[in-house]
Amino acid sequence: MELQKELLKKANNKEAYDEIADQIFKLREQREKCTVDTAARDAQIARINDLQDYIKKQRTNLESFDETLVKR
Repeated sequence: MELQKELLKKANNKEAYDEIADQIFKLREQREKCTVDTAARDAQIARINDLQDYIKKQRTNLESFDETLVKR
């Protein structure tokens, strides 16, 4: 936000416009990457929690091969 305000000032003065614009684009890219990374991490955590819940519901004394459990 601060860089955008500075960009407007620089645009009016024709000073270092491209440099500030590049910084804004880089920061936007970083923010987008962080958002994607956070979403991926949250999905992994949800999947791990689902697997833990599924395993807790299973019998503890397996006597034979359980293909459903292995696939899950």
